[in-house]
Amino acid sequence: GFSVLAGSANSPVAAMADHKRRWFGVQFHPEVAHTPDGVKILGNFLFRICGCEPTWNMASFIQRTTKAMQERIGTDRVICGLSGGVDSSVTAVLLHKAIGDNLSCILVDNGLLRRDEARDVMEMFQAHYGLDLHLVDASEHFLKCLEGVTDPEEKRKIIGREFIHVFENKARELGNATYLAQGTLYPDVIESVSFKGPSATIKSHHNVGGLPEVMNLKLVEPLRELFKDEVREVGLELGLPKEMVMRQPFPGPGLAVRILGEI
Repeated sequence: GFSVLAGSANSPVAAMADHKRRWFGVQFHPEVAHTPDGVKILGNFLFRICGCEPTWNMASFIQRTTKAMQERIGTDRVICGLSGGVDSSVTAVLLHKAIGDNLSCILVDNGLLRRDEARDVMEMFQAHYGLDLHLVDASEHFLKCLEGVTDPEEKRKIIGREFIHVFENKARELGNATYLAQGTLYPDVIESVSFKGPSATIKSHHNVGGLPEVMNLKLVEPLRELFKDEVREVGLELGLPKEMVMRQPFPGPGLAVRILGEI
């Protein structure tokens, strides 16, 4: 049976074990920062009890994912929306490593990016990484669509809708794509499994929405198993500049939701 391994004044059984059946339990969170030796506790469980091997790292993830993408995609073409943000940048460079020139990237300038963002992204990814990157300057179109709009949620919806139109038109112009690449992360996967209830809309997601269905494309999401900090590590492992990988996130709708009121 079980025996008590640790306790406190508030929790007489803080940790317990059945050594014969190799069952262990704790009544606290070893993963949080303020738990003394929490990482050591998790390490002992994983490596000494479960027999796991610490072979999973960013280099092995890149190698495994590159091979998986090559096997899945083959010689088909992939379209990827590249914003210059961490997620889309790592997705693009990782896919380019896997399939080379079979990847085409589209950068949509909605006029609401960081200062000189479009120029900097084009210079970095074309000159240093050799990506097939196409810039669509749709800034006037987006700003016209946003005239008189003050509600941030309405701004998001307009930008999301128009982004799909602009991206779709350019993707069809490039033609012959079988896959659409997205920088989906594991938290996005968790969020997508939601209960349908009377919950209020906090903010709509500004991803590519229904693009895969509209364009009859298959989705490829090489980062869907990772959290944000792991994506940054992959970016550094791939050689992306630290100042780009570690910079503060910028909202998809850009300055539209940073500006209160009409743009």
